[in-house]
Amino acid sequence: MGVESKTDSLLKELDKVISKRSNYLEIKEKKISDLKQEKELLSNEEEILDINREIINQYNSFICDSAEYYIKENLAIARQLDKKDIITESLLHLSYVYSLSGLFLQAAEIFSSMDYTHLPDHYKAWYCWNYIRYFENLIVYINDPRYAYSYEVEKEEWRDRVMNLLSDQSEEYKKELTHRLQQSGQFSEAEEILISIFRHQQPHTHQYAMAAMNLAKHYAQTAESEKESYYLILAAISDMELAVKENEALLSLAVKLYHDGDVDRAYNYIRIALDDALFYNARFKNSVIARIQPIIEDTYLQKIHSQQKNLRLYSIVTSLFVIFLIVTLSYLYIQIKAVSRAKKELRVMNDDLIQLNKKLDEANIVKEHYIGYFMNQCSVYINKLHRYHKNVNLNIKTGQMGNLHKFSTDEMVSDINELHTNFDKTFLALYPNFVTEFNSLLRNTEQYDLEKNQLNNELRIFALIKLGITDVKQIAEFLHYSAQTVYNYKSKVKAKALVESDQFEDEVMKIGSIQ
Repeated sequence: MGVESKTDSLLKELDKVISKRSNYLEIKEKKISDLKQEKELLSNEEEILDINREIINQYNSFICDSAEYYIKENLAIARQLDKKDIITESLLHLSYVYSLSGLFLQAAEIFSSMDYTHLPDHYKAWYCWNYIRYFENLIVYINDPRYAYSYEVEKEEWRDRVMNLLSDQSEEYKKELTHRLQQSGQFSEAEEILISIFRHQQPHTHQYAMAAMNLAKHYAQTAESEKESYYLILAAISDMELAVKENEALLSLAVKLYHDGDVDRAYNYIRIALDDALFYNARFKNSVIARIQPIIEDTYLQKIHSQQKNLRLYSIVTSLFVIFLIVTLSYLYIQIKAVSRAKKELRVMNDDLIQLNKKLDEANIVKEHYIGYFMNQCSVYINKLHRYHKNVNLNIKTGQMGNLHKFSTDEMVSDINELHTNFDKTFLALYPNFVTEFNSLLRNTEQYDLEKNQLNNELRIFALIKLGITDVKQIAEFLHYSAQTVYNYKSKVKAKALVESDQFEDEVMKIGSIQ
């Protein structure tokens, strides 16, 4: 993933973090509240000094007035107990907070009141760092080249002093060294040190945010815009998560995005930076933002005005298009309705024609089968009659009258059985699903389970009814039953039906029909 795509992804993450600002603020306030409650239970002044230190650390970049209050409380206790170390520590803390909040005169008074030469080395280093930060903020605050150079010189003198106090292997020394390397144009060496320091920091900590901010400032000097944005965003995310209100990163990012053309985000971020500065009560930061915000806000408002102007134009064009579209659609609707009615009428006629053709096809199939069946049976029965005639003559000539009677009886039984068999095959060929559909009209326990291509007596009767032979006498003659037998079979089957008795034959007639 390239730096640019990483930056885009991080901006979205920053927007999400910003949307949760109130959550991070609650966490911070809860932590401070817990410390204050713990302090209320203490009576020992040494313990109060210690817990005040923790409260000061929480307030340092959160609310400068509150940090000042607890620093002064510790200063008073230290003076009362004559604890010189705590007095020095408190004065250094106070000068730092004054420098952050823009109270430069008060900070300078504290520096002047302290005897630098007699301070222990670790306090000297702290003193130097506070002075460096003092001049950094003062240069930004006055924003005047006439004074900036002399302040810059003094700042670098204090940097020389602190570097002389530090071990050249310490991280603090290396941080200060990067400034010297940058001033001499050794940007690769400075970048290597800054990246190493950054990688050793734990994410979501103040040290991580500061290391990211130092890298962003470095890439601003080397004109590596995307890398500068990337580390500014990392620093801003960490500041937001820690509820840091003295958030230099977000302000710098807003200015950077403004120059990059992302006016919407720049406007949003500068507003948040101003809210945080007001919350922190940093007079210095308020004045810095006051110089930048109108420029960003004016560009943002111009963009909004341009968008509104374009929107009005689009609205007019869209309205005209909608009117034209309504007229066109109305005309098309009328035409479509007319075509739809014609299609509907044609579809109904076509469906009727299809149904009629299907019924005709079905009728033709039935006719073809029965014509073939009839012609074949005629031929068969002519041949049988011829054989029967020969056998009768032969029995008469030979005087075998008993055989003649037996032959005629056996022949009739055989012919009836053959008639039933042929009828079953022919009918089931025409209506292969007849038995299944017939069973669907009966209760489950009363359904028929027959061999393939075979009907029983009851089903033959209803097969003839399906073919349109409804007269009981005709059915009886065809099947060689008595009329009463036919009635009995019909009644027996109808008693098993799921439908009313008088509707049963109508349902049978529908079997195999095209619905």
